[in-house]
Amino acid sequence: MSFEEYAALARQLSDQHRAGEQHAAAESARRRDLHAAVDYLQQRLTAQGQRLDQLGRAIGIDQPPAAPGPGPGTPGETAAWPGPPTGVGSPTAPSSGPPFAAGAPTAPGTGDGGSAGAAGVPGRAGVGAYPQLPVGEARLALPTAVSPAGGGVPAQRTAAADPVVELELARRMADEADRHGQQAELLAQRPVLLPTLSPLARAVAVYAACGAAAGVLVLILVLASGVGLVDGFTLGAWICAGLPAVAFFGGYLVLGRWGRPAMVAGTPPRYLPLGFLICFLLVPMAYCAYLLLVRGLR
Repeated sequence: MSFEEYAALARQLSDQHRAGEQHAAAESARRRDLHAAVDYLQQRLTAQGQRLDQLGRAIGIDQPPAAPGPGPGTPGETAAWPGPPTGVGSPTAPSSGPPFAAGAPTAPGTGDGGSAGAAGVPGRAGVGAYPQLPVGEARLALPTAVSPAGGGVPAQRTAAADPVVELELARRMADEADRHGQQAELLAQRPVLLPTLSPLARAVAVYAACGAAAGVLVLILVLASGVGLVDGFTLGAWICAGLPAVAFFGGYLVLGRWGRPAMVAGTPPRYLPLGFLICFLLVPMAYCAYLLLVRGLR
């Protein structure tokens, strides 16, 4: 071999070595990028899990308990084969076929004179007793796929998934989970009672509704006073102080119970001066409106 051939071979080996180093560097960079992406997704999923736990605690939903694993006495862990059922059409008696050959293994019976299943039926060629495996080995025994030719072949192995594709799918799912989580937070920041109204409008509506209910009670008391069931002092006390106070505290409790968003810490504003003014003005105004109506009808 000439010197030129040696030089060409050395250049080829150097190029291959350089290409191998470049491939190894590229593979190392790819692995670093994959590990960084996995760590980032892990942090995102951890933050999402914590946020979901906060949302669950805010709306009063606890985490479901873990499902207990199958115990040693659960069905499906024994290796005993039930055999064919006894009854109509079941081989419970020997047929009229030829007797067993000398030295052939016989299937064990049930111990009480019963049949031993398909293994105990004479005249069935190629059928023997069911093998009795230990429980541990029976749990480890796995079925194999049967080819059309009748031979047992192992199941096909699944193709290896591309980590880049799997990470992209996981990132998209994390983005979707973030979007749904933001929607859930927006819904959790709304109270159950009149969620589309502002806090001030909600307070006005609640106090006005409680005052209107107290106004109906005022009309009932006025009618009762007209028939002599309630005296004038009691009627005046309920109109001026009793029913307005009941309406005010009723609105206060309603706002505290159903007007509080699930995700807002603390107590939302209940606008106490505004509620006091509405309730203590609306109830006497309802009584005055009733008097004007009665006089107008007369």
